Amino acid sequence: MVLNVAKTSDKDTVISVRQRKKSSMVDMQNHSDKSRHVSWYRGEHTNILPQRHQLYSADEVKTAVLHGLKPAAPVIDKSTRITAFGSCFAANISNHLAARNFNIAGQKEAESKAYVIRCGEGMVNTFVLRQQFEWAWENRQFDQDLWHGYDKEAYGYDESVRIATRDIFDQTDVFILTVGLSEIWYDEPTGNVFWRTIPKDSYDPERHKFRVSTVGENKENLEAIRQLIRKHRPDAKFIVTLSPVPLYATFRDQSCMASNAVSKATLRVALDEFIREAGDDDLYYWPSYEMVQDVFAGAMKADMRHPKDDVLQFIMYLFENVWCIPEDGDEVDLNEYLAIALAECGFVLPQVARLIKRKNYTRLRSLTEERTLSKDDKIHQAMVKLIHQICDAADAKAA
Repeated sequence: MVLNVAKTSDKDTVISVRQRKKSSMVDMQNHSDKSRHVSWYRGEHTNILPQRHQLYSADEVKTAVLHGLKPAAPVIDKSTRITAFGSCFAANISNHLAARNFNIAGQKEAESKAYVIRCGEGMVNTFVLRQQFEWAWENRQFDQDLWHGYDKEAYGYDESVRIATRDIFDQTDVFILTVGLSEIWYDEPTGNVFWRTIPKDSYDPERHKFRVSTVGENKENLEAIRQLIRKHRPDAKFIVTLSPVPLYATFRDQSCMASNAVSKATLRVALDEFIREAGDDDLYYWPSYEMVQDVFAGAMKADMRHPKDDVLQFIMYLFENVWCIPEDGDEVDLNEYLAIALAECGFVLPQVARLIKRKNYTRLRSLTEERTLSKDDKIHQAMVKLIHQICDAADAKAA
């Protein structure tokens, strides 16, 4: 840091602070009669919000989004047993890793009857996630039908299904749980929470109620799950994530968008407090929500609910890059998937994505010489750098 002091009059002194690299101080000008510069103390950890041009490489995205959230080194290999369920984002992770030949629960016929496999992406609140762990491992009993399939059929509490679920959990090395919403329907006399709402022909207005769950309740559910995992699978990794998929509808008498903001905020605060208070070295947060909302702003399809396919693909490959130990043939160029995802969201020319998919790297490189890629010079330079990184990596692989 360089400190310059200059006298402008007998009374006024102007102090300017110029940063070199990272500093623990920040400039602030006090516009008063005696105009001067002062500095704020930033504390020991200061991570500044990136600008758009700083998100045009996979390494920069890792720094911007994953700092403080990722393991020291990848820990998942092809033998590591992974169980993922919750909101539909867990299904995306499961499907991706299964296609990449990782050991995902549910691929064996005996496991397919478990509700966490059959309906895993429909368990969208922390209450029902907790129910599955308590039922499977502690044989908790429920007094009424809480769990219903996609066709409104009651699933019940078949003992063979419980045992199948218990066996899946008993063999799991990495749990990935995705939470989606904080709005819940519950049975008032017992306090038990339903998976979704209640089938219309079973609805009883005297006992079936709706409410918005609290940060504290969701945090309590997550901690109960963690305690069960530590009791039965003490060495397992536990990854939690917040689904970026918004509410389809709210049961509150207000706009769905406003309710969704409350729902996501409630869960994100609960997740953050849960992780900070747990002090568990094997507990992690995966920021899929932040990537969709911030890195790929405009990532939703026309239905406003589901992220675009290329955005999902990059996030899945990024998860694999951070968490999974690669084998020969597994390596991919994350920058290619990033560029394609950015193009789908309008941050990169569509032509760039088309050329990458066609593996026409010669033509891709020539784009950087033929045209301006953005009206913003910093973004133009970032895009040029990204394209050259992609082409250089392709040339190195072909050599």
